[in-house]
Amino acid sequence: MNLHRPVHFNASQTSGSDMTIRVTNTARASRSVLENWMPEVTPVAAADAGSVTIDNTGPFVAGSYQRFSMTYAAGRYGIDDSGCLKICYRFASDMGRPQFTDPTAPNFVEVVASNGATLDVRFDYKQNTRPWDRTIYIKVVAGFMKQGDTIRIDFGADERGPGIRMQTFVDPEFCFRILVDPIATYTFVEVPGVPVMPIIAGPAARWHAVLPTCRAVGDTFALGIRADDMWGNPTSVRGGARVQLVCSGRIEGLPETVAFDPALPATEIGGLRAVQPGSVFVDLVAEGRTLTRSNVLVVESELALRPYWGDLHAQSGETIGSGTAQDYMTYARDCAFLDAIGHQGNDFQITGQFWHLLNGLMRDWNEPGRFVTIPGYEWSGNTSLGGDRNVFYRSEDRVIHRSSHALVPERSDADTDCWDARSLFEALEPKQADTVVWAHCGGRYADIKYAHHHGLERAVEVHSSWGTFEWLAADAFDSGYRVGIVANSDGHKGRPGYEPPGASLFGALGGLTCYWLPELTRDAMFDALQARHHYATTGSRVHMTVQSNFAEPVTVWTDDPRVAGARHQSATSVMMGDIVTGAPDEVAFEFCIESASPILDVEIRRGTEVLETIRPHAAAPLGTRCRIEWSGAEYRGRARQTVWDGSLKLTGATITAFEPINFFNPDRPLRQLSEHELAWQSITTGNFAGVDLSLSSADAVLEITTPLGTFKHALAELTHQPTVHRLGKLDRELRLSREPDHDSERSLRLRRSIAMRAGDNPIWLRATFADGHQAWSSPIYILRDA
Repeated sequence: MNLHRPVHFNASQTSGSDMTIRVTNTARASRSVLENWMPEVTPVAAADAGSVTIDNTGPFVAGSYQRFSMTYAAGRYGIDDSGCLKICYRFASDMGRPQFTDPTAPNFVEVVASNGATLDVRFDYKQNTRPWDRTIYIKVVAGFMKQGDTIRIDFGADERGPGIRMQTFVDPEFCFRILVDPIATYTFVEVPGVPVMPIIAGPAARWHAVLPTCRAVGDTFALGIRADDMWGNPTSVRGGARVQLVCSGRIEGLPETVAFDPALPATEIGGLRAVQPGSVFVDLVAEGRTLTRSNVLVVESELALRPYWGDLHAQSGETIGSGTAQDYMTYARDCAFLDAIGHQGNDFQITGQFWHLLNGLMRDWNEPGRFVTIPGYEWSGNTSLGGDRNVFYRSEDRVIHRSSHALVPERSDADTDCWDARSLFEALEPKQADTVVWAHCGGRYADIKYAHHHGLERAVEVHSSWGTFEWLAADAFDSGYRVGIVANSDGHKGRPGYEPPGASLFGALGGLTCYWLPELTRDAMFDALQARHHYATTGSRVHMTVQSNFAEPVTVWTDDPRVAGARHQSATSVMMGDIVTGAPDEVAFEFCIESASPILDVEIRRGTEVLETIRPHAAAPLGTRCRIEWSGAEYRGRARQTVWDGSLKLTGATITAFEPINFFNPDRPLRQLSEHELAWQSITTGNFAGVDLSLSSADAVLEITTPLGTFKHALAELTHQPTVHRLGKLDRELRLSREPDHDSERSLRLRRSIAMRAGDNPIWLRATFADGHQAWSSPIYILRDA
């Protein structure tokens, strides 16, 4: 008898009692040890795993400091010597990082065994299976626990400290997941009955007013108004509120005041109409104080295309985000006032059941003329295999080609997986007329030099809540790809359309993309995606146009001419995203930008080359105002955060006013230590942060100290053109400029003639604004024979 038969497990049937074991007989004895490790084994029944109680379950205000005590009581088996307990919470949560050494500091946690057993306690961001990967790991290293013995975990244990900061975003279902390894085999069972600890919004701290960015005379539209707490969560206004609506021009149907329902965080005033060409905005005023100013609405006499705003790239709690997909859709439409939405869950977490549910939501929420949905998913391949791609479909119920089934236990459709980006493009190519792919940088960044498809991959994402990634566009230009530019939130906190980074590894406000459409329908959106008729922002709703007019017709390509059967037509006018052949040696471009915030500079670019930088304020006299910015990242991957914690010291002048730029974390404000000194804690992830500083005298000397060096400059030496310190790694820079005492230019219209070179001429804009926002147009590609 052969006593050493190898046992083969069917990977699609390794869950619970349904496991099938297939035994293969061999003609000779195996020389290997009989495999007896079984994946996903449960060491004991859940009923015997113990219990958990929590003395204070909230609700807790998002971002507040709290104290509560969690007690685990061991079950029937206790916990053996070297067994362990894991206190897990979700990846998306930005709850303060637990620490175990300083009782007076924030986020102190004390862990004690009732029987005196010695415990080894540590925290790891990735000590458990996603999405429950944030883990307090408690190991019994001397002694053991018997049934009824307890381990008490005191969050914010010492009253000398402030407590532990709760996560900064709303979640009515926040809870911990408790796992125990009672037999010390490093196999875990979930402890049942852990209570929910709801996270709710705080009081209103910031207001938003949202108009469309461009409409024609006679068009009807709406004004959306929302109140947020200090962390960006929509919140109701206690007792209601009545605010004045002060318009800079004339909007027909706009009331003088609006009252807020105290039960609702947002309201929408519809049936508005612009009656004459020009630009208008609306201020929200209460008790003589301006709460906020809307974006600018540009009104034209007539329009063939209108701008609509979308966030097509984020995800909900069914994958690695937070909240339900239903709540996600509600926020996008009713709180963020988006016109278009997508859902891009990580493919290896999308079960067949959720894929069916998600397609149903896309179908149910699609409402032409009001709110358009774009079905799809995130192909989440490793960077070595091409990296993250967004896949969009024109219709529901298409096949999901996953990068793997890493967290999908049902493997019946594993044959549709595409393990690398090349095989993904191969699988999608037969239906490329109804498919669009974007490259982006999230956890896994896209390597578009590894794989690209001219007919499918239509854009690169240069900004999200992960940071700013202009290098992705540079990779495309260097490779000769003809792509558009997009930005999205890639949000994980259930707030598509307005996603502050919170207090974790995300470093920026989520982005938005503006699409130029003849009508708000899915087909029109998809046509714009394929034609690259869009521009990207870091979250602001600025108005931007780029166009070129020709005396003689040119050929305008919707598809890259390298694609078989590429669509094209003759035209005398082209816009952002168009690919053009037959143009003259010199081409005139017309640019228009309108913003609620002053325009600092606009770069006209050809690919990676900056052709011209326009600074609207350059002709104004220099004042006693200084702008200091820091930017960049450590590298392209997940741990890209550059730390800029530092200070500014002045001699020869005092600080009369200062304004932080892109300080998103209320726990880490820009602080004034004296009339001569500021201090800050700041990170960048490819984006920029800084300070706008007004001084008492032009004789000031500034000394800036950061982890990357100390820099000393006299204000008198600085000009409107920034002095730049290049600090290595991925575009790390410190920049200083001297500014006029007042910025005022919020509108820029200009025309430039540019000589074309042989080959590709991708002409595009990047605009930077005083409030820290940026915007990028998709290029117009002028192709000239080499």
